[in-house]
Amino acid sequence: MKNFVVKTIANAAALAAAIWLLKGITLRGDTTAAKALTLLGVALVFGLVNFVVKPVVKLLSFPLFVLTLGLITLVINALMLLLTSWLADRLDLAFHVAGFGSALVGGVIVSIVAWAMHMILPDEKD
Repeated sequence: MKNFVVKTIANAAALAAAIWLLKGITLRGDTTAAKALTLLGVALVFGLVNFVVKPVVKLLSFPLFVLTLGLITLVINALMLLLTSWLADRLDLAFHVAGFGSALVGGVIVSIVAWAMHMILPDEKD
């Protein structure tokens, strides 16, 4: 359970950084508290997408990993961010990714910040 909370906080921080840095990724809300709750909801959706969908996509695209020396990971991360945006829209969460370009850069930002947050935050292994 603790690991789940840590990963959700790391995802929320990573998504917040992407929202702050890019105009193409937006989060709306009337108050700061509403934005924070929306961000946590989006972080949960993003975590679920990365847990369920991403491994399947990586397995099915393994030949592309070999062919592109792993650069296809950038595209897969962008697609996971776009899927999160689509699911957030269906769940009435005020989060939107404008297009593939924003998703591609946002995926890189989210990956870097999430990695840094996982290094900082305690884990069950620590």
